[in-house]
Formats: sequence, C-alpha cells, structure tokens
Amino acid sequence: MADDDRDYNLTETQKITKAKYPPITKKYEYLDHTADVQLHAWGSNLEEAFEQCAMAMFGYMTDTGTVEPLDTVKVEAEGHDLMSLLFHFLDEWLYKFSAEEYFIPREVKVLSIDRVRFRIKSIGWGEEFRLPKHPQGTEVKAITYSAMQIYEEETPEVFVIIDI
Repeated sequence: MADDDRDYNLTETQKITKAKYPPITKKYEYLDHTADVQLHAWGSNLEEAFEQCAMAMFGYMTDTGTVEPLDTVKVEAEGHDLMSLLFHFLDEWLYKFSAEEYFIPREVKVLSIDRVRFRIKSIGWGEEFRLPKHPQGTEVKAITYSAMQIYEEETPEVFVIIDI
C-alpha cells in the first residue's frame, strides 16, 4: 500500500477521540514489498526522519490519531553505526509496544542523536494500546536490516522494511 492513510473504519468513539487533537504531521509513506512492508520516512533533519519512521511503524499498527497523549515513555538505544542505531531505535520502540507496556505513541520526538557513540534518546507521548479504543491494523513482528537505507542529503530520509 503506497498511501500514508490506511482505512481503519473508525468507530464513532474513535472519531471523537481523533477530533479532540490537532492532526498528526505525517512525513512517511508505505511502499509495497513482497510479504512485508517498507517504511519510507523523511524530515528536515535526521532526527525528524527517525521520528517519522517510528510513527510510520506505529501507524501501520493503528490509527495513531486515536491515541491520546496521556503518558510519557522514554526510549534510548545505541548501535555501532547509523543503520544499527536506526534498527535498535525502532526495535526498542517496538519492544515498548509488544512486550513491555503495550505503549502506543501519538508522537515520538528524538531528543538527541550522538553520531560519535551512536546513541539516541527519544520520548513518546501516548497511552496503553486497548481494543476497541484503538483500531487494530497489522502486527509488526520485527524490524529488519534488509534494504535499509539512510540518506542525509538536502531532505534526510530513511527506508526500513518491517516484518509483518
């Protein structure tokens, strides 16, 4: 699916929640990939491209517009280069959702990227994922290194394939 707005057939309650908050800025799209999905995200800097990639992943799992910013979660990760840093960053966010707290963010903000030690600090505002409050999209099983790309030209962008 190459569109960035998936149709979740929201309930009236979900539409009311979504209408309470300003629209979420989406600088990402989903690219078709055999058996998986490729996330393509961009931003005015690398930090924003990473943020948008995380939100693309969560946007595939639910309509993040239905998520209320009730709780705050911090995520830190490290790697040995930028690609491993992106992988571990997304993996840590996925862990917060799938294994630890069922936390789904409405927004993720990268606070800093240390390009020498390859460490990242981020924060997310959201809440615990609960049906029927949040529409169920597609489960993300894992982040992959397959065809991962990071470009830092004029408009930084990243490509990540997620296993669904």
